[in-house]
Amino acid sequence: MRRFFKPALLVSVTGAMLLLLASGLGQWIPDDTTPAGDVILSPGISPGTARITVEVRNAGGVDGMARTATDHLRGAGFDVVGIGNAASFDQEESVVIDRVGKPETAADVARALGIDSVRSEPDPNLFVDVTVRLGSDWAAPWRPAPAWPRRPGTDRGDER
Repeated sequence: MRRFFKPALLVSVTGAMLLLLASGLGQWIPDDTTPAGDVILSPGISPGTARITVEVRNAGGVDGMARTATDHLRGAGFDVVGIGNAASFDQEESVVIDRVGKPETAADVARALGIDSVRSEPDPNLFVDVTVRLGSDWAAPWRPAPAWPRRPGTDRGDER
């Protein structure tokens, strides 16, 4: 009987260690099952929803351009977390850059600002979803997009 006890104990302990190791490694495997509704947002953002983080850079050299774009984006429901000047002011055409591999979020930001050029340059070292580089060609859209859909029959979305 002793002859069977030691091998059985060894197999049990080894199995338990392998199970523990597999469980620990399983925590580091990314979960690709996030619902699509929680990942992508648009200017039709509803209250209580995660926001698209944006940094705005003035690359065209026009005074106040980054502040104007920031105000417009915040009015549209985007979370502008960085604002300032680009390294140089020689850019003529405005561009919106996807930084997390989700070009549809960059397209939402571009649409809100009236910018046609969108490109994807993921950068895990930046803590933003989208970078906006405003060229000297950029002009603020007529008025900010609403933070969420307007009530039918109202001109300015006023809630009374």
